[in-house]
Amino acid sequence: MTREIAVGAVTIGGSRPFALIAGPCVIESEAATLEAAERLAAITSGLGIPFIFKSSYDKANRSSLRSYRGPGIAEGLRILRRVKRELGLPVLSDVHRYEEIGPAAEVLDVIQIPAFLSRQTDMIVEVAKTGRVVNIKKGQFLAPWDIKNAIEKAASTGNHNILITERGVSFGYNNLVVDMRAIPVMREYGYPVVFDATHAVQMPGGAGTASSGERRFVPSLTRAAVAMGVDALFMEVHACPDKALCDGPNMLSLDELPTLLQQAQAIEGIVKP
Repeated sequence: MTREIAVGAVTIGGSRPFALIAGPCVIESEAATLEAAERLAAITSGLGIPFIFKSSYDKANRSSLRSYRGPGIAEGLRILRRVKRELGLPVLSDVHRYEEIGPAAEVLDVIQIPAFLSRQTDMIVEVAKTGRVVNIKKGQFLAPWDIKNAIEKAASTGNHNILITERGVSFGYNNLVVDMRAIPVMREYGYPVVFDATHAVQMPGGAGTASSGERRFVPSLTRAAVAMGVDALFMEVHACPDKALCDGPNMLSLDELPTLLQQAQAIEGIVKP
């Protein structure tokens, strides 16, 4: 049993039903972000699924210098603050530099440590010191048991509001694989485990100057993760993934989300009666 972590009105972990963290990969425009948040809020509310909105204001780890990164921290946080204020949703985004942590903590309910920074001791500690919920994405280069060290770094500050996210392991040559055994292994450390179903199908750098992906496997991996007892699902979604400015090949269409969530709820009803 994992501890329960409160994120605004949302609680993740324990024996509670899975929560959803979702939104477009990156903020493309204010209007598109608000539209996505409103649609996601309606979908999750209708299904009774606790929901946290996610979108990045800056994607600092893009494949190419020419890749779209987002509107930047000032504009991005302004838009996320509006989502939070007008829709009443908890919001999550990621930080890449120390200078971002303070401003981000003023707006975000969950501060995310990107997978590539999941071994950066000082970054984890400084984010945890804010007292905000910390979502540590397990690096593609880490075994499940390695995440215990990252947990200890965050918890050393006295902040035990920690989430761990599984997003696959590097198999080399632009490919990731998901070992579902990682979910129960990491849950043994006592903190809620989130499964990132869309980054798990990413093919990093697979398009040369951008990442590719195989979104057709998102539903299968989602269902498998719920069957393994995951505490929350993480999905990047878009109204039209093929036109997305970032990570389109591995993002799920908003039109497909309701059916998948209903399937996940049915599976959870069996494994968590």
